[in-house]
Amino acid sequence: MLLDYSKIKMQSARGRTNLVTRETLLTPGVSKPPEWACPGLDELIARIRSARQNGRPVILSMGAHVIKNGLSRYLIELMRRGFVTHVAGNGACSIHDFELCWLGGTSEDVPTAIEDGSFGMWEETCSWMVAAISEGAERGYGYGEALARYMDAHPERFPYTDDCVLYQAYKLGIPATYHIALGTDIIHQHPNADFGAFGKTSGVDFHKICESVAELEGGVYLNFGSAVIGPEVFLKALSIARNLGNPIANITTANFDLLKLGDVRARIGHDDPHYYYRPRKNIVNRPTSRGGIGWHFTVDHKVSLPNLYARLIEE
Repeated sequence: MLLDYSKIKMQSARGRTNLVTRETLLTPGVSKPPEWACPGLDELIARIRSARQNGRPVILSMGAHVIKNGLSRYLIELMRRGFVTHVAGNGACSIHDFELCWLGGTSEDVPTAIEDGSFGMWEETCSWMVAAISEGAERGYGYGEALARYMDAHPERFPYTDDCVLYQAYKLGIPATYHIALGTDIIHQHPNADFGAFGKTSGVDFHKICESVAELEGGVYLNFGSAVIGPEVFLKALSIARNLGNPIANITTANFDLLKLGDVRARIGHDDPHYYYRPRKNIVNRPTSRGGIGWHFTVDHKVSLPNLYARLIEE
């Protein structure tokens, strides 16, 4: 027997306690990055600079913790300064970005909220995002563009667009694409969730990232903390681009995460748990088998992204 989703109880997020707020965001040029140096970092910096000097793309893929770690302003500045030409994320990235833009805070306390079924049941976030994506689907927009255009149409609801990654990308003319797994995001809990619209707009965004990947010869693909969605989307986009005749061999890839993998270029068997860690294969090794180079950096995002920004700006 099907559940009656119309009876789901939503509540206002206004007044909610948020673990991440605009006041906790790190600011380029103000927040001093922690010391960090490691093998391969110098060469990666040089390859990013070379890619942009030669008009090649730098695609930055991420999991939601980049936003939750307070790094939105770094992403925005990297786009503004021309170092990042495409940002991509999962559904949670868009939600935390969206909430910071309207509420000034995001990230509820999940362990307590899940106990009574109130987790994720936030009326404004869910209903506005569902409306934005449904409207975007009707107009043929991608997921990220649909959200940005909705913000433009309702400025009274979104006072913090200066710190919104997807909105600033839209204003800069940079693709911000979101790649959705149905059933994984809080907006999928809303009684009016439009799964057809979620799929249609995310499908448009998949085509957009395929277009960026098709230009990746001599470019760079960076993945920050996305363990499944980012690596899988990248591999499929790369296959499509090569299938259509694009010569993508000399590429640079880098994966940033907390997991220690040892020698990522060493062959490992199915009995090693690291074999099943998608970024190892889909970011570091498989895409660069025809040329280029891939790295895995074991580091916190609060260390890696600010240092990457500082090095690029300083040099």
